[in-house]
Amino acid sequence: METNKTNKEVLYKGLNTMGLSLVCMFAGPTLVYVALGDKENSLFYPILILGFLICSLAIYLGFKGIKTILDSMFKK
Repeated sequence: METNKTNKEVLYKGLNTMGLSLVCMFAGPTLVYVALGDKENSLFYPILILGFLICSLAIYLGFKGIKTILDSMFKK
C-alpha cells in the first residue's frame, strides 16, 4: 500500500508564494489609496496603474500558491 506523503520542498515553495501574495495584498491597495488621495500629483497615473498591477499580481500569486500547496499534498 502506497502512502501519500507531503513533498516538503514543494510545500515550502507554495508557502513562499503565498507570503509574497500577502505582501502584495497590502501593498497594492495602499498604492491605490495613496494615488487616489492626491489626484493633482504628476505621478497620479503611474502610481495608480502600479497599484492595480500589484493587486492583480496578488490574485495571481494567491491562486498559484494554493495550487502549489495542493500539488505538494496530493500529486503523486
